Amino acid sequence: MNLIETWGYCAEGKHRLLVYEYMEHGSLAENLCSNKLGWKERHDIALGTAKGLSYLHEECLEWVLHCDVKPQNILLDSKYQPKVADFGLSKLLKRDAAQNSGFSRIRGTRGYMAREWVFNLPITSKVDVYSYGIVLLELITGRNPTGIPSHTLGGLEQRRLVNWVKEKMHGVDGRAASLMEVVDPSLNGEFDVDKMRNLVKVALECAGEDKDARPTMSQVVDMLLLQESDD
Repeated sequence: MNLIETWGYCAEGKHRLLVYEYMEHGSLAENLCSNKLGWKERHDIALGTAKGLSYLHEECLEWVLHCDVKPQNILLDSKYQPKVADFGLSKLLKRDAAQNSGFSRIRGTRGYMAREWVFNLPITSKVDVYSYGIVLLELITGRNPTGIPSHTLGGLEQRRLVNWVKEKMHGVDGRAASLMEVVDPSLNGEFDVDKMRNLVKVALECAGEDKDARPTMSQVVDMLLLQESDD
């Protein structure tokens, strides 16, 4: 299910401990910084993470909003298959609830937070979709959205990353860029062009400002799998 397995815990007074399954390759953040990920690994991580979030949002007995999707919370096993981890900020959501307003404070990490948090809009599973879109852009471009200086609360930095990709792909002054200008240079051009173009499309849809226009995570899975079946 692409979710981290918890083996045990301790919660006795000040003694707090969580025991997770061992993930040989650590976090996605560590691997992005070291440029260890090839095209296949990146595509598998994109698909596996989408499957994990889709399960949380639509298949659990009680739906779960993760609220802190970022590379540090996506762990990789020995085959670089991803598992979503760290549910410290998560929120349960009743199946019959269209939205959840029961948040006492902003949750998440700067650089990956949807505008709903900042403007006090209803919080739904679309906040995770937005964060996933930013992670996907990071996988594609190799650019860290939180590394761009910003003095504006609410993540001006990730909007800059989104806008940069949009401008490159859709063209400025009538000129559209090639994928090579967007994709992480460490891939050395070794990627499936059609699948990469699809990843960019999915990422930009997920990271859209309008939450209602963002796809659900199950729709993201379908879009990624459709590209697989076309092969």
